[in-house]
Amino acid sequence: MEKQQSKRETWNSGLGFILAAAGSAVGLGNIWRFPYITGEHGGGAFVLIYLICVALIGLPVMLCEISLGRHTRRNPVGAFKQLNPPACNMAMLFGLGMIFCGVLMLIMRSFGWGLLFTLIGILVTKYRWTVVGVMGVVAGFVILSFYAVVAGWTVGYIGKALTGKLAFNTMESASASFVAFISNPFLSIACLFVFMALCIAIVCKGVQAGIERISKLLMPLLFLLLILLILRGLTLPGAMAGVRYYLRPDFRVISGESILVAVGLAFFSLSLGMGAMITYGSYVSKEQNLFTSTMAIVGLDVLVAFLAGLAVFPAVFALGFAPDSGAGLAFMALPTVFNQMPFGMLWAFLFFLLLMVAALTSGISLLEVVTAYWVDERGWKRRDATLVFGGCIFLLGTLCAVSVQNWDSIRPVQFFLQALFARIQPSFFDTMETASDWMLALGGLLTALFVGWVWGIRLAVDEIRHGSHNFADVHLWSALAGLKDDPSHNSEVHVYTLASVWGVFVRFVCPVAVVIAFLYTIGWLDMGEDASPEPAPEPAAELAQP
Repeated sequence: MEKQQSKRETWNSGLGFILAAAGSAVGLGNIWRFPYITGEHGGGAFVLIYLICVALIGLPVMLCEISLGRHTRRNPVGAFKQLNPPACNMAMLFGLGMIFCGVLMLIMRSFGWGLLFTLIGILVTKYRWTVVGVMGVVAGFVILSFYAVVAGWTVGYIGKALTGKLAFNTMESASASFVAFISNPFLSIACLFVFMALCIAIVCKGVQAGIERISKLLMPLLFLLLILLILRGLTLPGAMAGVRYYLRPDFRVISGESILVAVGLAFFSLSLGMGAMITYGSYVSKEQNLFTSTMAIVGLDVLVAFLAGLAVFPAVFALGFAPDSGAGLAFMALPTVFNQMPFGMLWAFLFFLLLMVAALTSGISLLEVVTAYWVDERGWKRRDATLVFGGCIFLLGTLCAVSVQNWDSIRPVQFFLQALFARIQPSFFDTMETASDWMLALGGLLTALFVGWVWGIRLAVDEIRHGSHNFADVHLWSALAGLKDDPSHNSEVHVYTLASVWGVFVRFVCPVAVVIAFLYTIGWLDMGEDASPEPAPEPAAELAQP
């Protein structure tokens, strides 16, 4: 192991790590998912709830993952295996609890969940916390399979913008074109192949020459494209109605469901629970300040999500479209919006280029999670691991691509899943997306429990102290007040240090919040009817009539 670690790559610079990790976090979750979910949940109030979830849940869990990675200098499986205690009562109780629940479900003829819970319980009782790392690698594999399909759509729409094929006058025509595009298996698979080929080519080059170098190029480009789109949108007549909708909170539209959706979106947009931050953290040097780096990564991620909303809603309102257009906001509503603007195809090209860049920075991190496991634990060469498992992800992605609307193309898979689960999603694509949501929540929950109660906050803080001694040595209020370097404000005994507050959140707040979000994600927690949002402010232009 020591020989492997001595040859392990590291980031060339602290900035390179921050940009690469921020690139992993910044993806379709920020620019595609965040605006349409915000539109569905009432605008400004949801934005505020999302920011609170990121700060109170996302940031503590991200610091857990990065510190785990740097301490072990391994992939997710290797990290948990290295710190896995010989015996652990918590793991045993959790495993037996899963087996008990699984058996009850089998008795109640819920075969799918029963088998899944029983299998996870058996694995946890045998391998303990190493199973969490395995789940992270599997999550990276699963997520990239459907994520690359959506990223492939952005590749196709870049081509459509360049050839002037996004000139839609109504939402109906834009919707018909989008459905025709995703229903064409040849086009969908071809675009998926292009995106996966880009990811494979970058990851094959390694950490410094591939991931870090491309991140330093793509992240500034992403911000430049966002700023151009924001400036154009804000100059449209009536754009301020969209700004008010986006930034003025109306808490009457917020419900318990909205809060749980915000928790799930925080995990998805920060790349938590999938092993990406553990893997990226394993390439960080001991001199890097993990706390400030984590703050910078979260800050950049939130900034991109915020700017994405600022790029979308002013244009949508200015040209008279509804903000709650759902997942089709990017691929149906916005092309119609751009078509009504001067040089519309240029703005459409820039927008879909922005989506593709964001998807690429996240896609390479997901592929790196899978690649790092085979390189670290199985001794594969990087190039071989990337090509083989990038190809496997592409093959699984083709199933998602050809069944994005229904099961017609892969009926045997549907029959198999229906035999296990009483209810299944409308398509294989939706099934993979739903599975990824609960895998992220479960992975984040178990990571927080492991760091908080098994590895221990004290040992985790000892790791964070390398390059960040003030994290544990300075009173929280002194740090916030800018007095961390003033000896008169540094006593020998501190109660409210950054480390102590972080420990409380990791041990108690984050697990409870994630458990509730997880139960909601898998459909076992009914929050009742979502609050009916107030009608959105009247856009400047009249809504397009059917």
